[in-house]
Amino acid sequence: MADHTTAHPLDALTAEEIDTARGVLDTAGYITPTTRFAHLSLAEPAKAELLAHRAGDPVERRVRALLLETADGRSREVVVSLTHRRIDTERILDPAADGQPPVLVEEFEAVEKALADDARWLRALDERGLDPAQVRVAPLSAGVYDDFPEERGRRILRGLAFVQRHDGDHAWAHPVDGLVAHVDVTTGKVDRVIDLGPVAVPTENGNYDDPAVTGPHRTSLRPLEITQPEGPGFTLDGNLLTWENWSLRVGFDAREGLILHGLAFHDREQGRDRPIVHRASIAEMVVPYGDPSPVRSWQNYFDTGEYMVGRFANALELGCDCLGEITYMDAVVADEHGRPSTLPNAVCLHEEDHGVLWKHTDDWADSAETRRQRRMVLSFFTTVGNYDYGFYWYLYLDGTIEFEAKATGIVFTSAVPEGEHPHTAEVAPGLGAPLHQHLFCARLDMNLDGTTHRVEEVDAARVPIGPDNPRGNAFTQKRTVLASEHGARRDADASVDRAWHVSNPEVLNRVGRPVAYALQPEGKPTLLADPASSIASRAAFATRHLWVTAQRRRALPGGRPRQPAPGRCRSARLHRGRPPHRRGRRHAVAHLRDDSRPAAGGLARHAGRPHRVPAAPRRVLRPQPHARCAALTGLPRVLRG
Repeated sequence: MADHTTAHPLDALTAEEIDTARGVLDTAGYITPTTRFAHLSLAEPAKAELLAHRAGDPVERRVRALLLETADGRSREVVVSLTHRRIDTERILDPAADGQPPVLVEEFEAVEKALADDARWLRALDERGLDPAQVRVAPLSAGVYDDFPEERGRRILRGLAFVQRHDGDHAWAHPVDGLVAHVDVTTGKVDRVIDLGPVAVPTENGNYDDPAVTGPHRTSLRPLEITQPEGPGFTLDGNLLTWENWSLRVGFDAREGLILHGLAFHDREQGRDRPIVHRASIAEMVVPYGDPSPVRSWQNYFDTGEYMVGRFANALELGCDCLGEITYMDAVVADEHGRPSTLPNAVCLHEEDHGVLWKHTDDWADSAETRRQRRMVLSFFTTVGNYDYGFYWYLYLDGTIEFEAKATGIVFTSAVPEGEHPHTAEVAPGLGAPLHQHLFCARLDMNLDGTTHRVEEVDAARVPIGPDNPRGNAFTQKRTVLASEHGARRDADASVDRAWHVSNPEVLNRVGRPVAYALQPEGKPTLLADPASSIASRAAFATRHLWVTAQRRRALPGGRPRQPAPGRCRSARLHRGRPPHRRGRRHAVAHLRDDSRPAAGGLARHAGRPHRVPAAPRRVLRPQPHARCAALTGLPRVLRG
């Protein structure tokens, strides 16, 4: 029996533990030369177990492995006990019902390799006057569509081509349009090639790192130095982070990336750490494209579930990605052969000044005071194909929790002949960027002073002129308890300044009202695809801004870490009568944020200069010291998207 001692159940997986997991699976006969580890992660204990854990308690360490047989496409999910060196559970997956494991890195090359020998593909390139040696193919998740019934249950990637004229050429500037290939990566064969005929390949140079294209670097900026002579104000003990009154455990997973566990705020008056959020992560994101062309209408990417944003975390560099007094955290993940792989400087921790928190000048009292705001920043950057995403979590001195996604990199491009193109923005002569969205799901497992909670929708409301409002100046708040899962599917509404309050009716503040946090939405569009579309079924979480459900372990948008199957998004399978709020029952709150791309952006060439995509909207949780709530118990555990 292995002695895997750990101080806390949520300690990060070590290289030794990953090796042990692989050894147990190998001994049990689960690994062959064609077996790949699509995903391996810590099997987090149940919420009740974690809340009951005390320092010194024995810890049972388990991992969950998603295994793919590349020879025949079979997949299974296996839970391994590291403590007892045994297989605890196994489940064979049905790809038609459960979806496919995430895309493997080795499958990127498999698509180009298959097309290099396909006569139909080579003929299409020849008709366009293109040298196959200069054509790169983007390996893209295929989705599930009724007009391709033969693809059901199979591992299909689709390929769109780009011309790369030399090794340093940025091929996104030269898309080959009117052409797509469907490749079965299990057999290594090309299923079909759809060729709508040649379209002129945009020729303008897109090499933004070439001074001949962009001009000289800016020289007008003077040095800006951020120093903390006494060192940073936070401490990191293993993965336990403490800063000011905040404490939490910093987790990292190859699928979700950053995970925040056990966020608590120290109450000096009560002399205790008060829990707020049990677990917070961006559990899924989807990028649906709006071009109905036969070669592009299938473009919808789940960058978390299909590509796993965590495994592509950048090695962050001081002065470039992070500025100031920086602490970095490495991340250890399993590669596709089940071996430990260290992602250096994957997570950046630092403090930032954030302007004025509070200020007041009082002439009566002859006083003038200012309090500056500061925030703790936890971040990582990842590159998924053409896009680069920054995931930023902020903790503030006043108890606010905020998430921000920064979308940058390169827009996915197409060729646009002269004429109107209602579904594409032209970003350079002949070069288009199909309209698309970036929809992120924040999964928040709340633990606000305990596990009994309620969620209310709070709207600003006008009061009509009447006996109690003779001048018509009155307005108030309308509060609605979200009393069932079906009724807790909600949309933002900026016209009434809608917010959602999560409260604990069993814990009252000093004015006798339930302690609460407010979730403040941005109100950007939800999924813009037709409700009857395939993507609306697979990404049902993206059709609403808020979902509140009873907690289910490992409930994720679209299911477990796999490519979602049609109609399998669990957030759509709700119970009309079941209340999400019951005494002692944990629940899930999920919030959608949208970074739509309806116009030119990215580092595509535009007016002779590269453009940076603007930062995405933010999601904010703010403490509500005087929140008022009706009487109902229960609460959310962060939802699947």
